[in-house]
Amino acid sequence: MILLRWLRKRLAESDSCSNEMARTIAQQPALRRIRYDYTRDTVEVEYEANRVSASKAQQGIEPLLYALGERIPTCALRDPQGGICEDCPSVQQHGKQMRINGSLFRAQFDGQVLTVERAEPAPVPDAPIDRFIRRVKAIEQSAESSSWYPSGSKKKILALLWRGRAFWEPVLTGVNLLMLVLGGLANSWGATALATVAYVIAYLAGGYYGALDGLQTLRARQLDVNLLMIMAAIGAAVVGEMAEGGTLLFLFSLSNTLQSFALMRSRRAVRALMALQPDLATRLTDQGEQIVPVEELLPGERVLVRPGERIPTDGIVLRGESHVDQSPITGESVPVHKTVGSQVFAGTINTGGVLEIEVSHPVSETLLHRILRLVEEAQEQKARTQRWLEQFEQRYALAVIGASAVVALGLPLLGWAFHDAFYRAMTLLVVASPCALVISTPATLLSAIANAARHGILFKGGEPIERLASVRAIAIDKTGTLTEGKLVFTDLVPIGDTPESELWQCLLDVEVLSEHPLAQALVKEAQARGFHPQPVDGFEALPGRGVRALRKGQLVLIGNLRLFEGSATIPDEVQQVVQQLRAQGKTAMLIATMPSDRSGMSEPFSSLRFLGVAAVADQIRPTAAQAVQQLKAQGIPCIAMLTGDAEPIARAIAQQTGIERVYADLLPDEKLQVLRQLSQECGPVAMVGDGVNDAPALAAAEVGIAMGAGTDVALETADVALVGNDLTNLPYAVALSRRAMQVLKQNLLFATAVIVMLIILTFTAGLRLPLGVVGHEGSTLLVVLNGLRLLAFRREQVYS
Repeated sequence: MILLRWLRKRLAESDSCSNEMARTIAQQPALRRIRYDYTRDTVEVEYEANRVSASKAQQGIEPLLYALGERIPTCALRDPQGGICEDCPSVQQHGKQMRINGSLFRAQFDGQVLTVERAEPAPVPDAPIDRFIRRVKAIEQSAESSSWYPSGSKKKILALLWRGRAFWEPVLTGVNLLMLVLGGLANSWGATALATVAYVIAYLAGGYYGALDGLQTLRARQLDVNLLMIMAAIGAAVVGEMAEGGTLLFLFSLSNTLQSFALMRSRRAVRALMALQPDLATRLTDQGEQIVPVEELLPGERVLVRPGERIPTDGIVLRGESHVDQSPITGESVPVHKTVGSQVFAGTINTGGVLEIEVSHPVSETLLHRILRLVEEAQEQKARTQRWLEQFEQRYALAVIGASAVVALGLPLLGWAFHDAFYRAMTLLVVASPCALVISTPATLLSAIANAARHGILFKGGEPIERLASVRAIAIDKTGTLTEGKLVFTDLVPIGDTPESELWQCLLDVEVLSEHPLAQALVKEAQARGFHPQPVDGFEALPGRGVRALRKGQLVLIGNLRLFEGSATIPDEVQQVVQQLRAQGKTAMLIATMPSDRSGMSEPFSSLRFLGVAAVADQIRPTAAQAVQQLKAQGIPCIAMLTGDAEPIARAIAQQTGIERVYADLLPDEKLQVLRQLSQECGPVAMVGDGVNDAPALAAAEVGIAMGAGTDVALETADVALVGNDLTNLPYAVALSRRAMQVLKQNLLFATAVIVMLIILTFTAGLRLPLGVVGHEGSTLLVVLNGLRLLAFRREQVYS
């Protein structure tokens, strides 16, 4: 144990981020300081500008970006259960000094940023200092397969790969197998001493990482399957079966290697989003075009994106028109038309014209990076089943050890030879281990999370997948969810002999001064028709009713029916038009005039002359009806609309989308009452809203599902976020969660059945240890591979 602890400490000290950063500075004398912000995955480099150009400095730092990225999956600060590095906490507490190639370097860590700087030789005092920021790049494939590495850096990157567990675990597995073969040959030759040496090396190679992991959990006063396997292998050696113990360690090590590779595939499917972010952008300045790293872009700057290029940042289109492929971010299969004022996202592809874009967010706060960060956090959020299995594993491991001890000590009392009893106990220790049970949940749910992320659906961990699979009712907000949330003009109905042109001019003159969305929709339409606003006096907004102003000696009133209640008699013709428009789901506004009195703005209104009725409506999302139909086809028995709008408008929208249950005129707290009612009548309820005004309902529902392409609230508050505002992702999310739970149940049942069968064979058929290992590790690999099938789940399988 002391030797393993020493090896572990040496590994942490020699293969730490701080050492790698210091080695990078030592290789490039012009570099002075490197800061690694591991929460943002960014590296800030300070260098002497008179000794090296910016491009050379950035090229020289490229291998470090990959070296740091390779450590991400096993970083102790990101994953306390899987990481083994103790360097950063030590640096935070004591600081650190390193001497490389005769130069002294200092390291400091504040819990978020690791800083390494040159101490000796002292930097030139007056040297001009410049800096740049670059993103850390996770290594998701071999360096040879990447064609865009900077010249001369491939060998450096390849040299860095060998330092990680991902390289050494399969190598040690191969050494283990080679020594087993050599030991078997030595035995056949009669070279017992050589065989013993070979088997000892096989034990060390095959059990190294298992022992490290087992001791780490044991230090936390817990047990895991690694410790059980090591104990079984040692037990086999005790009874003189070193070959079988070595075979156990080989198969166990091989299984862990394959599991790590398989699970990394699901993580890689998400980490591949990072590859969508371009490294460089064309920044527009007064001096012309500049090619700069995307990390240097600041909000307010302008970038140029040519056809076929990836958009480097979130922003607003200032000039140009094109279609943009947003499928990597939002899951939309059809390119979206973008024009002046349109929002674009980093990582999407400009398929047509040239776009000039104003940067709206720094690279670390783009939608792409927030998605990646949220999904990585989701991968660490454990589902209820996984938490239960991990708690069960501790008790179960103790039970297995106890049962093995009873077998080893009890069978000799029944007349068994100690050798046979102990061997049977070691076999029991292997076949009863819950490897397949424990790995089945993360393998399945991580694959589902990765699949969903590729389709613009963000699950905030495994638990929302479990809960969404069980919902029996879905409540959907109207405004911003079933509808676009953007009001557009629909109708203008003149009353009497009022000319339509006069009606438009009157609307524009008054409503141009209002900030209400209803007014903005009318103003936009009037200006599109060629009208220009003329000045008015005494404009006043009447909240909840409308507006009024003095125009050409007349008092103009524009608003809903409440504006005129109790003050004027509304003609039947006007009321009939209003009711017809409301029945169609539209919001109607009356336009009227009257002579002004001396004060100019008096009530009650008298001598009113109604000029006409204008109507606007919130457009229904093109995919709303299709999504509702698909949810019904999936057997969701209860689909309801919740809205604060008037019932006639809500009924009209419900009729167009196929929703039968309508709850209208609801205040936010009343939506909670409806959710409780639906839960009692139908079962678990999922609430779908826009993530802002529906926050209480989203929190109260069994599953909160937020809409919103890039809105902070939508992405950070709900259990599930539909990034692209595509409602057809809702039935896909339900289908994916149900399929995930089906696969999870299959894995749990299969793993349990294999364990029971192997235990029975151990006592009834004298199952040999190698066969028990094959059955145990084989079942583990099968459940992992079964879970990975979810990565290939497609929309065509929704109803299969």
